Amino acid sequence: MGPKSIAGLAGALVVILLVLSSVYIIPETHRGVVLRFGELIETDVPAGLHFKVPVVDQVREFDIRVLTTDLPAKQYLTIEKKPLDVDSYVAWRIQDVDEYYRSTGGDELRAQSLLLSRIDNGLRDEFGVRTMHEVVSGQRDQLMETLRSRVNERVRESFGIEVLDIRVKAIELPQSVSENVYRRMATEREKLAQEFRSRGRELAEGIRADADRQRTVVLAEAFATAEETRGEGDGEAARIYANAYGGDPEFYRLYRSLEAYQKTFSGKDDVMVIDSDSQFLRYFKESSPEAD
Repeated sequence: MGPKSIAGLAGALVVILLVLSSVYIIPETHRGVVLRFGELIETDVPAGLHFKVPVVDQVREFDIRVLTTDLPAKQYLTIEKKPLDVDSYVAWRIQDVDEYYRSTGGDELRAQSLLLSRIDNGLRDEFGVRTMHEVVSGQRDQLMETLRSRVNERVRESFGIEVLDIRVKAIELPQSVSENVYRRMATEREKLAQEFRSRGRELAEGIRADADRQRTVVLAEAFATAEETRGEGDGEAARIYANAYGGDPEFYRLYRSLEAYQKTFSGKDDVMVIDSDSQFLRYFKESSPEAD
């Protein structure tokens, strides 16, 4: 290969390199800016194929899709001066590439830092004019929409950023406050339980006293009924005995005497000194052989 061929090939390569370095492509999800010697000469370059001056021009691309950034958990005071730990996030995107580049230098981390600073101040202001109940449940959605609107207005004009949404993921009491709250809740529950137990004991005592009273009344009535029935039974028995013994008085006297003898002479060692003419021994005398 001769010198002319080599020179021609080198010239072709230089031309190809110049053409390649003068062409750039912006993806559909991005927008770009063109810098010439560090000076901004073209902004908001749309997606597609574009040309630039080789070596002299520099292209920067920026993602215009929706980006989500988590905010570091921070503590804010409510209007009641009660601290709350808040964990939140923000959804945003680049709205004005020119303003975004001029204010942040195209540094996404710097843009996030500026955005989070505005949101932090906004959260502090919004929490400071609301009660704990309002920020937790009562006006939470309203608080987020108000904050989004205020922050969006500021950063859109200053940084070319559009804030689409700000959401609180969690609102919690600080650990020290939570322990005090739990302790107070436990004390209140213990107090309530003690009150219920006292009421239960009082009610139990009343029920027990009423049961004892009813038991006494029932026993008294039962005893009175038993005594009345026993009296009626004894009277009926006496009447029957009287009728039975009235039919043969002599037999009744004999029967009673035999009972007396049985009780008197029930023991082998019993000794009784009595006159033989005693009325107690008349049936012994009447039954002896001499009486016959």
